[in-house]
Amino acid sequence: MPAALQMPEPELIDHAGLDSAVYLRIYMLGLKIFVPIAFLAFTIMVPVNWTNNTLERSSLTYSDIDKLSISNIPTGSRRFWTHLVMAYVFTFWTCYVLKREYEIVAAMRLHFLASEQRRPDQFTVLVRNVPPDPDESVSELVEHFFLVNHPDHYLSHQVVYNANNFSKLVDEKKQIQNWLDFYQNKYERNPSRRPSLKTGFLGLWGNSVDAIDFYTSKIERLSRDISAEREKVTNNPKSIMPAAFVSFKTRWGAAVCAQTQQSRNPTIWLTEWAPEPRDVYWENLAIPFVFLTIRRLIVAVAFFFLTFFFMIPIAFVQSLANIEGIEKALPFLKPIIEMKGIKSFIQGFLPGIALKIFLLFLPTILMIMSKFEGYISLSALERRSASRYYFFQFINVFLGSIIAGTAFQQLNNFIHQSTNQIPKTIGVSIPMKATFFITYIMVDGWAGVAGEILRLKPLIIYHLKNFFLVKTEKDREEAMDPGTIGFNTGEPQIQLYFLLGLVYAVVTPILLPFIIVFFGLAYVIYRHQIINVYNQEYESGAAFWPDVHARIIVALIVSQLLLMGLLSTKEAAQSTPLLITLPVLTIWFHRFCKGRYEPAFVRYPLQEAMMKDTLERAREPNLNLKGFLQSAYTHPVFKSADDSESDITMEEWEQEPALIPTKRTSRRCTPLPSKHSGS
Repeated sequence: MPAALQMPEPELIDHAGLDSAVYLRIYMLGLKIFVPIAFLAFTIMVPVNWTNNTLERSSLTYSDIDKLSISNIPTGSRRFWTHLVMAYVFTFWTCYVLKREYEIVAAMRLHFLASEQRRPDQFTVLVRNVPPDPDESVSELVEHFFLVNHPDHYLSHQVVYNANNFSKLVDEKKQIQNWLDFYQNKYERNPSRRPSLKTGFLGLWGNSVDAIDFYTSKIERLSRDISAEREKVTNNPKSIMPAAFVSFKTRWGAAVCAQTQQSRNPTIWLTEWAPEPRDVYWENLAIPFVFLTIRRLIVAVAFFFLTFFFMIPIAFVQSLANIEGIEKALPFLKPIIEMKGIKSFIQGFLPGIALKIFLLFLPTILMIMSKFEGYISLSALERRSASRYYFFQFINVFLGSIIAGTAFQQLNNFIHQSTNQIPKTIGVSIPMKATFFITYIMVDGWAGVAGEILRLKPLIIYHLKNFFLVKTEKDREEAMDPGTIGFNTGEPQIQLYFLLGLVYAVVTPILLPFIIVFFGLAYVIYRHQIINVYNQEYESGAAFWPDVHARIIVALIVSQLLLMGLLSTKEAAQSTPLLITLPVLTIWFHRFCKGRYEPAFVRYPLQEAMMKDTLERAREPNLNLKGFLQSAYTHPVFKSADDSESDITMEEWEQEPALIPTKRTSRRCTPLPSKHSGS
């Protein structure tokens, strides 16, 4: 741990990539925002809240923690001006820190792109929706179009094949080859006896055959099928998709093409930056562009129903969290609930654990949805999945817990009071959900970070794979793969804590120390994990930062709206109008940041491209760029596993001569290729 904390940031970027370094900055951002806010909240607001006895005189169900919250202030009190002023202070401080961080990350990204080694994606553009032509093939049409419209910069192109069936056959052959290697190794250890197997289901019954001969014949049959499928894919015009990776002689030419409209008709010849080869999700390139809108509509409807129906288990979890409210309304359950140890366990840990279990399979479902939508890069898939996961947590974990939890907590009041009093009861009770969120942060955040350093789940999975699936050394290497940091699950979790911190900073400040401890622990642990454990599957140059910024802004606006609603229920009418300007100012700030810094994440400056091209021409006047790019965007399934020569040449290309020799070599491109795009 100490060594991981001592590594300077430039060395961390060199070692693990910009994505990983900026991901760690999100945790540091949490500390920068919440440590000063917590200090102010505890010195100014907690004494203001504590020195009242409103809750003691009310009929509401409350705990001692609730006495530190805004609920303990009497209706119509002048003390609400303190909360109003602090809401302004917290908003301005958060915006200041966000602006500084956006500025730094944008500068880091531009510097990273300017100083990066030569990569195929710097020269390559993905062209989609190539219009059909009766006289020319897709390949001829692409070449003709770019020779005419980009005559000085066009270099070469690679059409996109629908090789999904071909890929399945190759994967099947790999599995069969593994079994063959396993039985051959077994035979070598004991030559006196040929291994055998049964041909029935899972090898449990059926005819007994010689295992080596059985798998050898299977591989021969699959090899013939693969050859036939390869011939079909390469020669059948229907297997060629109306898309291509087009490479240019200069970065400047690629930047111009990627960032301009190519045709009078804006729906054809659509260009975008090609993802780096490791980042391409090849299966989705075979989806026709016209189907993408329909697929996204289907997924939007499915996601709506998933979010809506998940409210049922959330309501169940909240019923566990609020035992006293149920005891008052349903007294016959009291003897069971009051049994020794049961009540404290149900109230303390069961809600958080149950919620965590319900959310366990959600990231996988959301990733399947993103793949169905047709995004063509792993980074885009993870960003899309992360945004859905955050929205889901906002609706279900945050709003669902507050609404359902408040209803259960004040069940007795809801049943016996008049209808016009219910909104006021909800307004008073929102701060009281702090106790549930404290236990949630401890179970999900603290225990999650402890589980991250323990890595118990990967350890169990490795041993299960080792026992049931590992047959060769190659299998063991794959089973030991630590995987990636998992942006699609980690980042939405961080954003939920930003939301909780900003919402409860003014309302119930006691939550803030728990969030600060989470951010501090997580920063230390994940810095160690990124340096020493995880592989990096792709490099997007911190393209996710605008999403992170936008989600914190949303959390800020939600916190302001909730405070506005809360003060209106407290009859603090004179202070509420002043709060209306806060969301307006926050939205203006977001628009300013979007206009000032976001272009660095979505566009590539032509000035930077020209500088890099000029420098490269001066250093390597005889560079054979076509040789460097010729196989970069060939579908991995076409690259045979034993063709190591191309790997050697790629390694030679990647070792760009440095202006100043350094002792340390970059490990940015980790040895493990992407699961989806690696050869």
